[in-house]
Amino acid sequence: MPRDHNSPVHATDANGPGADIVSVTAMAARVADILRERIVRGQLAPGDRIVERRLSAELEVSRTPVREALKLLEADGLIEINRNRGAQVTGYSSEEARNLFDVIAVLEGLAAQRLAETIAPALLARFEGLHAEMKSHFRHRDIDPYFDTNSAIHDLVIASCGNPRLADNHRRLMLKARRGRFLAIMSDERWKQSVEEHEGLMEALRGRDGIAAFETWRTHLAHTGDTVSRVLEERYGSDIPCG
Repeated sequence: MPRDHNSPVHATDANGPGADIVSVTAMAARVADILRERIVRGQLAPGDRIVERRLSAELEVSRTPVREALKLLEADGLIEINRNRGAQVTGYSSEEARNLFDVIAVLEGLAAQRLAETIAPALLARFEGLHAEMKSHFRHRDIDPYFDTNSAIHDLVIASCGNPRLADNHRRLMLKARRGRFLAIMSDERWKQSVEEHEGLMEALRGRDGIAAFETWRTHLAHTGDTVSRVLEERYGSDIPCG
């Protein structure tokens, strides 16, 4: 079941030395997850302030885990913390999106190639299930579950490619770029095209065709980058909000 990214955060019971530290760390991670999803989905836009006191009251936690969560997001590059302005969501420019997806497209393309060359029947069946679920969400225009399933497919390609160094570099880039994928499916035309490109990946996986998988998935991510870049340009022009 997908997480509710707006629900209060409660500490689980813990005993023994260090329990308080573990509790604060776990709550901070949960608060960071909630804020990260809000940024990804555009609920928190570039330039928006995140007020510790309000967030603490909303999520029913003390300000300590909130403060620690903000540090995690600052390390991700999703917010900036300024002594005078507090925490603000960082800008995400058209040029930055294009540059990020230029690299991500090649990394995910390579991951798809390696996956197609080695995929086992059980893993292919797992992809088939996710693909069918994603298409169902698309037909019903259920954008949030569609996005979750779409992201799960992308994550599984990376996790299953057998290259931990590729996966680590990809994770670092996606901390900032993931919000771009959500922006990209706001366009009906791009949404339809994206589903067709996912079908192209499935055909390559079924045929164990590494070259086709690379080209299909690289093109898919390049198109996403182009769309994100265009949406950001249309939304903000040259005046990109910044933290």
